[in-house]
Amino acid sequence: MTRLIQRPHNAADHEALVSASDHEQCAQLLSRWALEVFDEYYRDFCAIPEMAKSAFESRDFPQSIENSRQRLTLYSERMYAFAKTLMSEYPKAVNAGALWDQLELFFREATAGRYEADLALAFLHSVRRVVFFDEWYPVDYQVGIKSAATDDGGAILTIDTAKISEALISNMLSITEFSIPYRDKESDVARAAARVNADFAARALTDQIERVDVVRGGFYRNRGVYVVGRVRLTGGEVIPLILALEIDERGIYIDAVLSDEAQAHNLFSTTRANFIVTNDHYHELAQFLHGIMPKRPLGLHYSSIGFNHFGKVAVMEELAQELESPEAIFDTAIGFPGTVAIGFQAPGSVYNLKVIRDHPTENYKWGDFEGVPSVLEKYRRVHDINRTGSMLDNAIYYNVTLPKKHFADALLSEMLDAAGAAVSLRGEDVFFHHLIVQRKMIPLPVFLEQASPEECAEAVISLGYCIKNNMAGNIFNRDLDGRNYGVGSHIRVYLFDYDALETFTEVKIRSNQDRYDGEEDIPSWYFEDGVIFLPEEIEWGLRISDPELRKLFRDVHGDLTSVPYWERIQEELREGKVPRIQVYPQSCRI
Repeated sequence: MTRLIQRPHNAADHEALVSASDHEQCAQLLSRWALEVFDEYYRDFCAIPEMAKSAFESRDFPQSIENSRQRLTLYSERMYAFAKTLMSEYPKAVNAGALWDQLELFFREATAGRYEADLALAFLHSVRRVVFFDEWYPVDYQVGIKSAATDDGGAILTIDTAKISEALISNMLSITEFSIPYRDKESDVARAAARVNADFAARALTDQIERVDVVRGGFYRNRGVYVVGRVRLTGGEVIPLILALEIDERGIYIDAVLSDEAQAHNLFSTTRANFIVTNDHYHELAQFLHGIMPKRPLGLHYSSIGFNHFGKVAVMEELAQELESPEAIFDTAIGFPGTVAIGFQAPGSVYNLKVIRDHPTENYKWGDFEGVPSVLEKYRRVHDINRTGSMLDNAIYYNVTLPKKHFADALLSEMLDAAGAAVSLRGEDVFFHHLIVQRKMIPLPVFLEQASPEECAEAVISLGYCIKNNMAGNIFNRDLDGRNYGVGSHIRVYLFDYDALETFTEVKIRSNQDRYDGEEDIPSWYFEDGVIFLPEEIEWGLRISDPELRKLFRDVHGDLTSVPYWERIQEELREGKVPRIQVYPQSCRI
């Protein structure tokens, strides 16, 4: 769906724009052009969900991955293409602040009353940010997200019921309107209802059910699709009720049922690929998900359903709210200082922020530093891919300011000194040419020092799955250092540092295990170009000091030390296969 942005569709508008000398006339014409571009983008964006449904029904899983990529990158592709064309065709618009202010007034007027008006304004701000990029000119990220979603019946189906019956489960399944039959719908429905009722009985919730709300549409991702609902209980408590559907040559089937907040958190984590939902009511969807997972910030719920730039806007608004407290002071992030990035966070915040140093510290391991743009590109790449549940998503902001009073003196001094190409002072504000925002994690080595033995064991096992899932996403972290991994809620381990990422299929898997003790010749792989990895050395850098935990890692993930395992995953990826990822616990399967 990538296309070049042409001149305004109306040739007369282009001629008038080129010849116009009046700011107001120029602003009006530019506003009309910008809205044309946005409308084309939004139309194509909203067409992708039906493509996702078709890919699922035809079991075209590689196309499912491509649909996710298109859905995620379409915004940036169209926005950057328009900005580039605008600067080429109408250079007078470059860095003309007063003209853009007037343009925005016309744009707001033209989009008033439309559901997607706030997204359209975010699009315009993104274009302006690109146009002003080299001028270090701050552009507003606050576009005024609707404070409350108003469902008109197009987003949520409400079912009044006092029990989780087979009829209810069947009603939930009807929302997806598949053209492909189920392989044994009646049996699946019976097992799913029995599973939910057994779970609710064990938690003494059976007699508290008042009604069930279900999103009108399927949540598509990778190989599966999910029907997402919530059970409302007396007293106002909300319980997730999610049906996980898969498909094989015999038809569609219910693979699992999720009815726990922790399971829902894991499923909707932004460490995974975004969902493509066959429902365009993005405010209602985000609010619905926030209702069943209130501990996750609202901005992350927007990102979970593919409205990533809108999620960025929401995250920035949440940061601004956090900074309303005078006690909110940014200081150096806990853990070990980064060789490439400077991380910082405020007490009580759910986010960790970072900037890239102008030059790495003396502890940098990888020879010549490729520069700040190269590192930012790796963070952007992770944002655009299937993160397989094991890599933190990140939002990269450009040309943004934060109040100076919220920064510790030592942190601010370090950033100005070591990241001066990205950070500067503007009166009472700190200006960031780039700013990376991620969900806050506890660095793995710190967690292993503080947690109970049982929690440490769980984290070490999760670390192995994290590495394996990264491989399935064609990502290799050549800096297999425990300090690059963090522990989140429910003791899940995630990779969060991306300056040493490589494409996994381009990594050369080698071994020294065929060499005998005392052999002095340099191994032949030493002279090969590119990235070389020896699986038998994986344990060395993970910084697991406890011998019992190291043994546990070997017992559970011993395959990570063998060459054939790594080469098999590479072969599957080169063949275009979509490796299976463990999305939910085995106990959820029916």
